[in-house]
Amino acid sequence: MAKLDETLQMLKDLTDANGIPGNEKEPRDVMKKYIEPLADKVYTDGLGSLIAEKVGKANGPKIMIAGHLDEIGFMVTHIDDNGFLKFQTVGGWWEQVMLAQRVTVMTKDGNIPGVIGSKPPHILTPEVRKKSVDKKDMFIDIGASSKEEAMEFGVRPGDSIVPVCDFTVMKNEKYLMAKAWDNRIGCAIAIEVLRQLKGQNHPNIVYGVGTVQEEVGLRGARTAAHLIQPDIGFGVDVGIAGDTPGVTEKEALAKMGKGPQVLMYDASMVSHKGLREFVTNTAEENNIPYQFDYVAGGGTDSGAIHLTANGVPSLSITIATRYIHTHAAILHRDDFENAVKLIVEVIKKLDADTVKTITFD
Repeated sequence: MAKLDETLQMLKDLTDANGIPGNEKEPRDVMKKYIEPLADKVYTDGLGSLIAEKVGKANGPKIMIAGHLDEIGFMVTHIDDNGFLKFQTVGGWWEQVMLAQRVTVMTKDGNIPGVIGSKPPHILTPEVRKKSVDKKDMFIDIGASSKEEAMEFGVRPGDSIVPVCDFTVMKNEKYLMAKAWDNRIGCAIAIEVLRQLKGQNHPNIVYGVGTVQEEVGLRGARTAAHLIQPDIGFGVDVGIAGDTPGVTEKEALAKMGKGPQVLMYDASMVSHKGLREFVTNTAEENNIPYQFDYVAGGGTDSGAIHLTANGVPSLSITIATRYIHTHAAILHRDDFENAVKLIVEVIKKLDADTVKTITFD
């Protein structure tokens, strides 16, 4: 791989880190390394979400920008007598993207490689070949000859299992492939927003947050928002790219490289009308491209943030990403940079009077 610039190195460090829900230490440590020099103080809530606080104006509105640290993966539930691992999915997986994929098992003695086992097609009947294998019938091969040997490797029930895909700059260098874009790109946006606010005046207190356990129910966003008590909330996450063969505009509107997505609706939240219009007006005033989108299923951290305390005007700003919830996803660098630019311009304008106007719009 060619030498990476500073931003690409940050994205590589974030996405190469391993962290499924409930075990987010690696990505949290990476995010802390990058965001701590940009913040006035950094701390965690009781579940482990990372909170970086940057004061522009003391007692100004509290603005929360949340990306989640966790990625979808698996957990060891059982080691059979022959050394194969049975597992539980942690986060949403579709069976057809799982078989024969490489994984990393995170043991007490270090990481070990594995693969999700599959039968060769030569021994399958035509009927069986047409069907997908149920998750409960899958297993992971770590190259152990027995249960005892697997345990000697350090494997125990409860160990995390993470997809394998090294961060890759593709031939068109705007296209970036990695595991865990969902949602280390949100964490990267939070870091970069604080970087671009460094030395700038802004009339509020900004919280760059890496939440935990989003993929299993928006859990860290709930506890982090409870601790922060924000006045405005932004969930920054991946969205669905509708620009691959077979995906229709009825299923997904957005295209990679055409700007961040402003989500109107998802299964966790109807976006706040006043905040949505404020953000899109700001984008237009600054010639920042954006796209509207909606997602019938799923949600983002905004879904938990907006229900905090007495209610928080919230909006999801997402990055159109291909192949989410698989081992390897692709997004466009311009969308990341424009999302940061948009959120920075919005923050500069979010003073107490503006927040009050938005709240009751």
